[in-house]
Amino acid sequence: MTPHRYLPVTEADRADMLRTIGVADIGDLFADIPAEVRYKGALPVSPALDEPALLRHMNALAGRNADSERYVSFLGAGIYDHHIPVVIQHLVSRSEFYTAYTPYQPEISQGELQAMFEFQSYICELTGMAVANASMYDGATALAEAAALAAGATKRRKIVLSRAVHPEARAIVATSARGLGLDVVTVGSADGLTDLAELEAAVDADTAAVVMQSPNFFGGIEPLRDIANVAHRSKALLAVSANPLSLGLLEPPGKLGADIVVGDAQPLGIPAQLGGPTCGFFAVSEPLMRRMPGRIVGQTTDKGGKRGFVLTLQTREQHIRRERATSNICSNQALLALCASVYLSVMGKAGIREAAELNVRKAHYAAGRLGAIPGVKLAFAAPFFNEFALKLPEGADIGALSARLLEAGYLGGYELGRDYSELQGHLLVAITERRTKAEIDAFAERLEAIL
Repeated sequence: MTPHRYLPVTEADRADMLRTIGVADIGDLFADIPAEVRYKGALPVSPALDEPALLRHMNALAGRNADSERYVSFLGAGIYDHHIPVVIQHLVSRSEFYTAYTPYQPEISQGELQAMFEFQSYICELTGMAVANASMYDGATALAEAAALAAGATKRRKIVLSRAVHPEARAIVATSARGLGLDVVTVGSADGLTDLAELEAAVDADTAAVVMQSPNFFGGIEPLRDIANVAHRSKALLAVSANPLSLGLLEPPGKLGADIVVGDAQPLGIPAQLGGPTCGFFAVSEPLMRRMPGRIVGQTTDKGGKRGFVLTLQTREQHIRRERATSNICSNQALLALCASVYLSVMGKAGIREAAELNVRKAHYAAGRLGAIPGVKLAFAAPFFNEFALKLPEGADIGALSARLLEAGYLGGYELGRDYSELQGHLLVAITERRTKAEIDAFAERLEAIL
């Protein structure tokens, strides 16, 4: 019996496979690669470790990560430290969900299909839209798909994109647009919100979509009704990326004129997980339903009159003729969509509203507390949900500041100067319902002491 019972291939297995394919050793498999380009010598890695040593080594590496259980997090910028009810992990760890794959056979996939259907229903209610699909990879790719949908629906090639949208999402929109032959025009911001005058000048008869984020990357709540009017005057569509938790308080974008609403469901019970994976949502007005990427789960009845669920609409090339596909999106994030569904179910309408209110109140308390530090002030006067920008004293080294905060047990904010040259010395701070008054006060005291 081999001492390595959990290794997938033993030495005897290797010898048997080599003998079956007719080669003497593994090196023969690389004979076609010229010797001069092959790596010479031994790779600079440690020798093999036994199981106890390996576990110690991996735990030591994992311990070097600054997670939000051992550190107090004020870091947001797209991934947030929200409370996750313990029931979520219990339910999503069930093998029926955890190992499920694409539900091609509805007769044996009713649980998975119902979970997707409930997710769609929740997203429609949150966003104020008519139809939602069964989730996307993440919020950024969903936004790129929104731009592509708008171009296909309007037969126009120009995308007007706010610079207040998350920089990584803007990069993905630009990459997708390049492949589709779309022109992306970026409009600037003023006082933490999209510059409406610049937006009006950019939108014309060639514009397929105006693409916004609200709350935006700086935390500001955009005037979506005014922006919708600008877009619709030129018969362009309005696509909005929204924080779903903020919709527990804010008017749904669909009620303010949005034609497409997307976002990332990470605030709804999904752990930060080193930045991903997360889950995107995608919702549209009814006229755009058949242009949505991905798939839609529908409710029906079987021949016995019992409630059932099926994949109703599948507009990807894997399911229909390639030339009719709206997108090559291949899969969704059903397990993480289930996290969001369980979160929304457990919290209910009152719970979602309470969580959103806690985010607003605590963030505004923190903004007042941090903005009172000598030399520090709020960068923008725009209304915000749970994230805001601070302007630090002239010459402040945010890299050194973040390192010292980390030593003190804090994950400080995000350095805006990394993406916006005009915002050097600015720190983006996120406050969620998990932050206590004591933590906010202690953070403010530590920040003031370091500055």
